[in-house]
Amino acid sequence: MLMKIFILFSRVALFSWGGGPASLALMQRETTAAGWVDSAEFADAVAAGNALPGPIAPQVSAFVGYKLAGIPGAVAAVAGTVLPTTLLMLLMVIYFFGVKDSPAVKSMLQAVRPVVVGLLLWTAYDMAYSVFSVKKPGWTAALLGGWDKALIVVGAFCLLTFTRINPVFIILGSAVFGFFVYR
Repeated sequence: MLMKIFILFSRVALFSWGGGPASLALMQRETTAAGWVDSAEFADAVAAGNALPGPIAPQVSAFVGYKLAGIPGAVAAVAGTVLPTTLLMLLMVIYFFGVKDSPAVKSMLQAVRPVVVGLLLWTAYDMAYSVFSVKKPGWTAALLGGWDKALIVVGAFCLLTFTRINPVFIILGSAVFGFFVYR
């Protein structure tokens, strides 16, 4: 099982572009397709990872790995998430200055960057669908049934967009709010 965990997270790391948050879409697809977590559990992992300092991808992979195989599973998942791309980056650094201005590399990245935005939007959509606990299909039912959560989303978005408040304080504040309101 540890090798399966390592391979799946290595595959996610090697075939996702745009950094940790961008890899979440592929990570979610792979881990849910494998039956290791469902969308709600994945959303919990992302929420927990965002409440902690550091990169999100290893944190979410540790959550899934731990669920599957305890501490060894978490270590295998984090190793799969970090080692392959770290080794590739070390190799790339050696050749970086020779390829960074290459028209081929620039043109490929120009097409990949919008795909990363699409992957992030899909992840947000899928997480929102599970957060709003949709009982009936469609966004109208989701918003009517989860208006309080929609207000939290709008509030967080506005704070992040219009203030310089550190996201950590928004996450901690929402955790305190949730402790008192949803308990």
